[in-house]
Amino acid sequence: MTFEPIIKARIWGGDALCQRFNKPDIGEAAGESWELSGVEGDISVVANGPLQGKDLNQLITEYGEKLLGSTVIREFGNDFPILIKFIDAQRDLSIQVHPDDALAKERHDGKGKTEMWYIMQAEPGARLLLGFDKTYTQAQYEAHLKSKTLLDILHHEAVEKGNTYFIKAGTVHAIGAGIVLAEIQQTSDITYRVYDYDRVDSEGKTRELHTELALEAIDYEPATDTRVMYEKRKNQSTPLVHSPYFNTHILPVDGALTLDLGDRESFTILMCVEGEVKVDYETDSIKLTAGTTCLIPSCLAAISLKGRGELLEITL
Repeated sequence: MTFEPIIKARIWGGDALCQRFNKPDIGEAAGESWELSGVEGDISVVANGPLQGKDLNQLITEYGEKLLGSTVIREFGNDFPILIKFIDAQRDLSIQVHPDDALAKERHDGKGKTEMWYIMQAEPGARLLLGFDKTYTQAQYEAHLKSKTLLDILHHEAVEKGNTYFIKAGTVHAIGAGIVLAEIQQTSDITYRVYDYDRVDSEGKTRELHTELALEAIDYEPATDTRVMYEKRKNQSTPLVHSPYFNTHILPVDGALTLDLGDRESFTILMCVEGEVKVDYETDSIKLTAGTTCLIPSCLAAISLKGRGELLEITL
């Protein structure tokens, strides 16, 4: 199944999602395309096939384990556990942090947000902000925040296409201008914004900051393990991130291959990050082009892939 993209207008967004990846034009800067979401108020709706028009919650209620898999049902019940996005950062995103599960449960009765990024496009000089450059105390952090020198104590990471990062809850971070990426994260929309460069929106208003909420959520140690190192192998799945929240592989397709799903107790998501790949399953098929996503139910034992492209393969 593919799903109708949920396009989010953002002050830092651009036109790449529409122009390069065929997402709907919303008439203003688009920062995010939510490809597969179980977030309340933003439930994904099927875009193709006999189930077209049904939303993700309806599918889970009707098909349960056949859709999600026994592992997912056992750990998460009927809640879809991850949120899948494409992000276009034409301008710098705000500097922010996400709470972990315990803090999110205590404050919001929700889940924390650990995430990963796969860089699809990066302009020369594009960078990420990923944690602190050394260990700081909370008081030192607050002093830099007050004096608007927070950028001076953060780690700046130059990026290029194909780079992959795993960002644990508690890591202060930001996506810099000139980056398009795929994001896999826990099902959560809880963000504490700590600095936004004093920007104003079209009405001249600054965006809300969450200075006090962020203090307890922040890990003040440097984030030394965010970069994921890997080597691609043609027509082979290479591990990127294995975590309690999601497992992700990169799969470069060149020609034809069969993907055996029979030993999995989870759904599989394919995100096409480059090229074009045809997915054949049972008596039908779909075509994935760069910027498209599909959900493969747990009950499907195998699929065939044909074409030339690169897929992110996501399971639990």
